[in-house]
Amino acid sequence: MAKTQDFTAAMKDMMGAFPVDTSAVEDAFKNTAALNERLSGVALEAAEKSAEISSKWTKETLTKLGDVSKAKTDPADYAKAATDFASATAEVAAENMAAFAEIAKKVQMDTVELLMSAGKDMTEEATAAVKKATDEVTTAAKKATAK
Repeated sequence: MAKTQDFTAAMKDMMGAFPVDTSAVEDAFKNTAALNERLSGVALEAAEKSAEISSKWTKETLTKLGDVSKAKTDPADYAKAATDFASATAEVAAENMAAFAEIAKKVQMDTVELLMSAGKDMTEEATAAVKKATDEVTTAAKKATAK
């Protein structure tokens, strides 16, 4: 009767011929962590600047409200104080909104720059990893067919 061939040894040899390189995964994890750190830095910087603008805006508004709330001798002075407050508030609001827009613009530019850089790096890494894997598989396949 014919003896069944044992494929266990052949499978071990074949799997051993295709080594798994975890360095690509480790590098990808490190690069992703570094990208996330830089993106977090951009977001935190924007949040800090926004908080500074908001705080300054609040202080200015409270100072101007102090002027409005002072007692006046002539009733017309109340109307003038309210008008002055409204015009000053509108002016400050326009300035602060422009400052917020500048922060948003900088965040957008920094984010696009980081993502473009990361995309370029990932493309280069992927190309190198595929080339390395192709070379290893080719070498392993040549070894396997030579046996």
